[in-house]
Amino acid sequence: MNIEQFRDYCMNKKEVTEHFPFDEDTLVFKVCNKMFALASLSKWEQGLGAINLKCDPEYALELRAEYDSIVEGWHMSKKHWNTVNVYQGISPKLLSSLIDHSYDMVVKGLPKKLRDNLL
Repeated sequence: MNIEQFRDYCMNKKEVTEHFPFDEDTLVFKVCNKMFALASLSKWEQGLGAINLKCDPEYALELRAEYDSIVEGWHMSKKHWNTVNVYQGISPKLLSSLIDHSYDMVVKGLPKKLRDNLL
C-alpha cells in the first residue's frame, strides 16, 4: 500500500476527514473529529512508510509480539496505539484490517447518536 492508497482507503470510510493539526507533515484521519490514523508524509517519501493506528490493548500486544514491524505507537499512548511500519513485511490485507480495526475502535467510543449515524 502506498500513501495514495492509504489515503483513499481511509477517506472511503463514513464520516472521515483529513487534517494537518500538528504540522504540515503529519497527515491525520479522523472519524467524527476523533483520530484513528496518522502518518508522516516525509517518512513515506523516504521509503519509510509508517502509520499510527489505534488498537485494542490486548490485541496491540499480540501484534507487537508477532510482527517486528508493529511497535508501540510513536508519540502516542503506548497502550492504545501501534506504529505499523508498512514496508517491513506487512501484507496489504493485514494493513487494511488494522486500519479497519482502528476506525472501529474509535467509532465504538463515540456517543450512541454519532455511532448510529455511521451504521
